[in-house]
Amino acid sequence: MELYKTNTLKIYNSLSKTKEEFKPVVEGKVGMYVCGPTVYSNVHLGNVRTFMSFDMVFRYLKHLGYKVRYVRNITDAGHLENDADAGEDRIAKKARLEQIEPMEVVQRYTVDFHETLEKINNLPPSIEPTATGHIVEQIEIIKDILAKGLAYEVNGSVYFDVLKYNETENYGILSGRKIEDSIHNTRTLDGQSEKKNPQDFALWKKADERHIMRWPSPWSDGFPGWHLECSAMSTKYLGETFDIHGGGMDLKFPHHECEIAQSKTNNGVNPVNYWMHANMLILNGQKMAKSTGNFILPNEIFSGKNDILTKAFSPSATRFFMLQANYRSILDFTSAGLEASEKGYTKLMEAVSVLDNIIAGKESTIDIKAWKQKCYDAMNDDFNTPVLIANLFDAVKFVNLLIEKKETISSEDLKEFIETINAFVFDVLGLKNELQQDSSDKLSGVVDMLIGMRKDARDNKDWALSDKIRDELAELGIQLKDGKEGTTFSIN
Repeated sequence: MELYKTNTLKIYNSLSKTKEEFKPVVEGKVGMYVCGPTVYSNVHLGNVRTFMSFDMVFRYLKHLGYKVRYVRNITDAGHLENDADAGEDRIAKKARLEQIEPMEVVQRYTVDFHETLEKINNLPPSIEPTATGHIVEQIEIIKDILAKGLAYEVNGSVYFDVLKYNETENYGILSGRKIEDSIHNTRTLDGQSEKKNPQDFALWKKADERHIMRWPSPWSDGFPGWHLECSAMSTKYLGETFDIHGGGMDLKFPHHECEIAQSKTNNGVNPVNYWMHANMLILNGQKMAKSTGNFILPNEIFSGKNDILTKAFSPSATRFFMLQANYRSILDFTSAGLEASEKGYTKLMEAVSVLDNIIAGKESTIDIKAWKQKCYDAMNDDFNTPVLIANLFDAVKFVNLLIEKKETISSEDLKEFIETINAFVFDVLGLKNELQQDSSDKLSGVVDMLIGMRKDARDNKDWALSDKIRDELAELGIQLKDGKEGTTFSIN
């Protein structure tokens, strides 16, 4: 039986601002959309935390037995500098400054994004669509919204009429903002004078002569608004109403608010049942962000080449650090915090590494089933990884007591104990045992050194020493194989 049938998962819904029991649109299946990166620069650790949080959600849903379609987009056009409707396209600006094609910028930073998430051990999404690959779908949505009278065209640009929408709907349903307050507090930005109201947002922007990235449309040669791409791609691949929409807390307004307005106008239904938002990383007392220059890149953490940390930290230790905070809480990024997490990570992996050394007894003096239920209770409570990790450290204590023979465990419970630890540590939290990897790397180094010594012996016609090295390695289960390209080894 699938685990989701016996587990009641509750998710904090940003829309209702409460934890709600998760009930998918289609039983046994989950549609999840997460706003991906705008690929004009290297992804920083604050961005990575968001994507890692939803990787954890993806992993747990899969662990529960759901068939998950996880869609995460790539924004490769339409995202202007100030996140509004003025300024230069971020990708086009980067291309202009570096005197290269915009798609070279897109390719470079999409590759960096994928490589970085692979290092942190994120699973790839089911579908990763791009904004430029869905221009046709976006134009069709604009046509529909225009036909319904909730958008208007001015000088080749098309804008969504927020005030008219708000006459029958609630623009602010997600963020809690009142349209009346925003009217009084709105400041005028360049490029907004052609709008009916400052709150209106672009569905299509006419490209000026300098704008490199442009497509033909019924209104002008131009490009789609930033908010529109997510409405187009999420509904195309997940349906008019789907289960989960995720993103960073900073996207709640205006990006996600605009998505709701567009999609509801286009399809006549609420697009998403559960809105989830991951909170920010704090560095130097401020939000980690590219726009302010207050950020650190993952590779700078892994290499130690930075002015913030006292040493290098591995990808799994860094991942463990972020998972020790709930995805909805603000996390302060410090060297002391990472060092403490690294010690905890090492302690956990050392326990995992000796699980096979535990000898089963006739009966259990530890209640494994109660401990296991606590692990599921933690994750079922809005993916509470800090509580799950606390329960895993209880398991570390159990392991040490069992190794020291101060407690006993039956063979049946031992099997369940090992399977549960491995499932939560590796499958759900997505950690890697880098201690075993380090040991493997060291073993490879020692064997390579001995292969080098054996080669020197053979070059000097010292066949006795050459055979001795080969034979003694074979006794240890390490087989040498001589070939045209040199000597390789395998471990039996």
